[in-house]
Amino acid sequence: MPRRSVLSRKELLFLVCAVTALAQPRPKLFDQVGPMLDGLSQITGWKVERKVPAEILHQSDFKRMMQDHMKDSGNKEIHAEELILKMFGLVPPDFNLAGEEVDLLSEQAAAFYDYNKKRLFILDTTPDGEESRLALVHELAHALADQHHNLGKYMREGSPDDDGSTARQAVMEGQASWLSWAYLFWSRTGRGEIPEDRLSAIEDSAGADGPVYTSAPLYIRESLVFPYNQGIRFVDAVFRKLGRASFDEVFDHPPVSTQQILHPDAYFNKQLPAMTDAPTLDAALGKQQARQYRVLAEGVLGEFDISALLRQYNNNAPSGAMEAAHFRGGSYRLYENKHDKRPVLTCVTDWESPEAASIFLSMFRQVLKGKWKQFDIATQTPTELTGSGDSGRFQVRLSGTGVQSLEGLP
Repeated sequence: MPRRSVLSRKELLFLVCAVTALAQPRPKLFDQVGPMLDGLSQITGWKVERKVPAEILHQSDFKRMMQDHMKDSGNKEIHAEELILKMFGLVPPDFNLAGEEVDLLSEQAAAFYDYNKKRLFILDTTPDGEESRLALVHELAHALADQHHNLGKYMREGSPDDDGSTARQAVMEGQASWLSWAYLFWSRTGRGEIPEDRLSAIEDSAGADGPVYTSAPLYIRESLVFPYNQGIRFVDAVFRKLGRASFDEVFDHPPVSTQQILHPDAYFNKQLPAMTDAPTLDAALGKQQARQYRVLAEGVLGEFDISALLRQYNNNAPSGAMEAAHFRGGSYRLYENKHDKRPVLTCVTDWESPEAASIFLSMFRQVLKGKWKQFDIATQTPTELTGSGDSGRFQVRLSGTGVQSLEGLP
């Protein structure tokens, strides 16, 4: 799934520490930068190579920064990202991706580390006390990691719009979140780790809130918190297995999928996603008619995407996440008609077994029915589903462990 924007406007999203912001921090907060870096150094074994400049940033300036970032991304790119979300049914037809993202991150932001400027910022609305300390340690953990594993390069190592990019983001945010809590325990007990019996409570406390967040579609909300909540669990699992060596390991050998984040054993066992190629339009439309379309965007699907999609149209039931755990890999391709701009979405998913693929086909029928006002079935068999919906004709076919779908056909 594309991860620009809340899906993957990575250079912006991963910077944000999702802490409720209400009051102005005191200047003495920055006096703690040196001792905090020293503590993080003792926990990780990473030497502090250089000082980390820190300053207070007005929230209005932060919002303008995000708006400028949107403009730099380009209208065509944002249009494609928004259209993909709408075609999958992950956001409603009237959803404004750029505007919603600016509002969401403005509501949630407390602090961020700019890995290009090598500078840390605390928003002037961040509350004083333990929340501001936690936000500061979180961003200092990013800064220290950046001194040993170039974060900009780390995020550019793979496609910025694939499932692996989300996995790397979860490493960065999960590690910074883990280290910020480990630092608090270290400062009180001298032990630089999170007690096992405290991890669930910490994860629960890391959620976001606020009216913009609460009203956002499920996929948008979970895209914001996944790198923190699931990332901290992944980092903790690697730490339990490797100890201090884990801090370098997740950068030297990053996870390649959200499946590895959700299931650390898949990371330890080097379980790779299945290679898939989304269908072309030649077979469905014929080569001559297919030439009337151009590829607008294409990318990789991950377990995170499939889980959110299935749960969104099955009342957020655990069965969606359970089925997604049997997912092996997938990809999509978004086409646009060169003349009338009509979109067509093609997708392929691969599963652990024919049984798992069959269950997905059944659940995907609920997705199609739920996301459209019009849902007319022409053919329905154990291996095929065809008909028409709001975006045009659709075809869904099961073959072995694979399920292919085409939506928006004329």
